[in-house]
Amino acid sequence: MSRICQITGKKMITGNSVSHSNIKTKRKFFPNLQKKRFYIPEEDRWVSLTVSASGIRTISKKGIAAALKDAREKGFYQD
Repeated sequence: MSRICQITGKKMITGNSVSHSNIKTKRKFFPNLQKKRFYIPEEDRWVSLTVSASGIRTISKKGIAAALKDAREKGFYQD
């Protein structure tokens, strides 16, 4: 499974590690992903998602049904 949030679409980005002597080497910045189960009362089922911390906040704000609907429209989540 790739390291992409299924709600927000956040994924790894690249950048540089900069040492004290200003030598730059490539590094990766990973999103804060968590594997979490959510209950969808409209469909009476549980769904397992890989979501970022900001994705969990989005679900808390909008609700799981609305968040999944938006994620499907943007192509981040498929059943």
